[in-house]
Amino acid sequence: MSDTQNQAEPTHGLSAAQAAQALQDDGPNELAGEQHRGLLAIARETLSDPMFALLLAAGVLYLALGDLQEGLILFGLVLVVLALTLYQEGKTERAIESLRDLTSPRALVWRDGTATRIAGREVVRGDLLVLAEGDRIPADALLIQGTEVQTDESLLTGEPLPVDKVALPVKEAHNTPPLNGQTAPESTLFSGTLLVRGHGLARVTAIGAHSEIGRIGQALGGLSSETSPLKLQMAQLVKVLAWVAVGASLFLFLAHGWLRGDWLGALLSGIALAMALLPQEFTVVLTVIPALGAWRLSKQNVLTRRISAIETLGATSVLCVDKTGTLTENRMTVTELFAPQTAATEADPVHVNTLTIDYGTTTELPEDFHTLVEFSILASVADPFDPMEKAFHRLGQHFLQDTEHLHRDWTLMQTYGLTPELRAMSHVWRAREGDAHVVAAKGAPEAIVDLCHLDAAAQQHIDRAVEAMAAKGLRVLGVAHARFEGQEWPAIEHDFDFKFIGLLGLADPLRAEIPQAVVQAHAAGIRVVMITGDYPVTAAAIARQAGLPTGPMDHASHTPDTASASAGLTVTSDWLLTGDDLSRLSDTDLQHRMRTVSICARVAPTQKLRIVQALKANGEVVAMTGDGVNDAPALKAAHVGVAMGKRGTDVAREAASVVLLNDNFAAIVAAVRLGRRIFDNLRKSMSYILAVHVPIAGMALLPVLLGWPTVLYPLHIAFLELVIDPSCSMVFENEPEEADVMQRPPRLVNTPLFGGLTLGLAFLQGLGALALVLAATAWGADQLTEGATRAFAFAVLVCTNLALIFSNRSRTGSLWASLRVPNRTLWLVVGAALGLLLLALYVPWLARLFVFDPLPLRYLGAAAGLGLVCIGWFELLKPRAAGAGGESAPG
Repeated sequence: MSDTQNQAEPTHGLSAAQAAQALQDDGPNELAGEQHRGLLAIARETLSDPMFALLLAAGVLYLALGDLQEGLILFGLVLVVLALTLYQEGKTERAIESLRDLTSPRALVWRDGTATRIAGREVVRGDLLVLAEGDRIPADALLIQGTEVQTDESLLTGEPLPVDKVALPVKEAHNTPPLNGQTAPESTLFSGTLLVRGHGLARVTAIGAHSEIGRIGQALGGLSSETSPLKLQMAQLVKVLAWVAVGASLFLFLAHGWLRGDWLGALLSGIALAMALLPQEFTVVLTVIPALGAWRLSKQNVLTRRISAIETLGATSVLCVDKTGTLTENRMTVTELFAPQTAATEADPVHVNTLTIDYGTTTELPEDFHTLVEFSILASVADPFDPMEKAFHRLGQHFLQDTEHLHRDWTLMQTYGLTPELRAMSHVWRAREGDAHVVAAKGAPEAIVDLCHLDAAAQQHIDRAVEAMAAKGLRVLGVAHARFEGQEWPAIEHDFDFKFIGLLGLADPLRAEIPQAVVQAHAAGIRVVMITGDYPVTAAAIARQAGLPTGPMDHASHTPDTASASAGLTVTSDWLLTGDDLSRLSDTDLQHRMRTVSICARVAPTQKLRIVQALKANGEVVAMTGDGVNDAPALKAAHVGVAMGKRGTDVAREAASVVLLNDNFAAIVAAVRLGRRIFDNLRKSMSYILAVHVPIAGMALLPVLLGWPTVLYPLHIAFLELVIDPSCSMVFENEPEEADVMQRPPRLVNTPLFGGLTLGLAFLQGLGALALVLAATAWGADQLTEGATRAFAFAVLVCTNLALIFSNRSRTGSLWASLRVPNRTLWLVVGAALGLLLLALYVPWLARLFVFDPLPLRYLGAAAGLGLVCIGWFELLKPRAAGAGGESAPG
């Protein structure tokens, strides 16, 4: 057993070298049962595909007939196609593996004296975990710092009540060995359990299979293997085509054998037709394009936890986003202070009680505001994580550094946390001198006013100050203080005798890229709804900066909205909804209101679920952001739940299908753009696959029925697969988005991949290609030998195949426009296809294998010309393709 944990400093965590050694000694922090497909498993799955079974059967048949060269070539093609599949699937698996690493529970640990967020699988014994409310604990650990810590251990015990945890002294925790299944002390935190209250530090004692949850044999985490609607749709289509292939192959076998008496040739023709009709590429495409799309999203700081969410991203019609940290920078700075008029005199009846702070020019803080800053710090944690509390500490360090108002030697005795009923928190401190305890409270102004039991005149005075600050887009918090004798702490904060101190206004600047992202969202037909706990006036100020639709505020002295607490602000605007309004509305009324709302202010996290449900009832496809424990139900209920990667809790991340690694709204819009691109490329690829199999199947069947010589043998089909496989996956996956991708309205979420005319147009493309190949075959038969006619028909078939690739690159744009769009993979595939075609036509021993006679060059030129004719025919279909119905939601 490694003694890495004994080498670490008790409160500074491991060094990077120690962590690397521990990871090498003990392995990653993951449980048995997590499946990772290796190349051998991929090869085994690939060889079990019906297409390969048919290729192998044809090769065995040739060998049985004594045609060693033909059989070996077919087996060689099996290896080539297998290698190509291994490359594609391996690339996909690497992308999925990187997503697995990202989607494992994240952990904040001290490494080299710095708090660093890592994947949960990289946590090692001896690591020092930094834990906050809502975190999923990544490994068994001992709590060494923390107050009021509670965990939900129902995953292990089935007991729903939270369990209190008590911190061990640092040295004792540092020297405590792993539990090894023995009775756990009250300071032990278990892997997989949830921190539901408090925050603290914990030393890791056991990881992976050695943790308590690993010991009892439970497995957690990993990507869930869901069957997406597209895969269900494709499975049904492939099943139908498989039955058609079996029936058609059997029919061709009987017809060929009966008409020509060549039952061996009939068997080869039947195998070729079955290969032509079995579009095994569908399953490849549905794996490769979404998985690589998810990998591309991760490069834009958007993690897709469920691949199926990519289908829905492009269909999103409403984005519900948090204000703080998502639209704004989550970089709080105190810019304004307000204290009541306690120093007014006859000489100065209008005492200035509001101060605007500019850290660059404000050199001194007036005495009237010292107490306000002092108690804002006392009401915060000593080592804050929250940006607001960091701003209070920064303010105190800047202006009160050498005064008696900073109390680093006081002892925290009791805390009262925020609750849905009272949006305020309080800390009870034991001062260095005196018997009385000092109580500091901070929170929403209306909650602080409520705690202080102020009269109506004082409330109106404070309300006006709140409204003035909020109108500037500031987040406003109130501060109060009290004194308390004795040790019997009241059950609720209302039992303290609080006195109001003042207000602090915090600025959180809008992210620079937000206005442009909102413009893009609106152009794409996506409505953006901002959800915040701030005042309506504050929310409206930020919304106007962001470019969200707002209107004038409605003020009235009657029927005041208590949630606003802004001089009797009554919210009757169609674009604004407050939490109190929401709680009074029925579900039906809320659905009606949410058709026009762009701002939801003073909303509690628990109310987000009703907002999501109302929008869904209106037929919207909803993406909802969230970061807290209480956001999880809304994230799970939304079509696309979007959790915050930096400030979000593990509970929120687990409930969401998408995680923003940089917490930025602009990344959501980029994800929608990429989601639309991925769906477009899937549609293009599927259309190509369906279209290209029509001429191949037709040329395997029709010549026999028309009494012509056989045109396609299994070797020809295998050659065509070398072009089709990389084209349908890698070429179309690399296609950039259409120019109008963010100018279309969202598609309907239940739109099938082949909606409206798309399916018919794919068949029309295929029938057009088939008609050209048939015409070329008939023309060549009058002038060429049978082998040369076959070579000519095959060359035309390859050229029409390439024409289908070029035509399907863009569903609406012209060919010339698409040629200017770079796609390196396209030109590699086209070059390889033409090079292999020339080898098959003009290398004598290869030509004999393909049963070709020498093809005059003018016929090769004619084949290329027919390919261009095919492109022209496809271009005429594009205006109809643009109008294929059923793809967009109503505007």
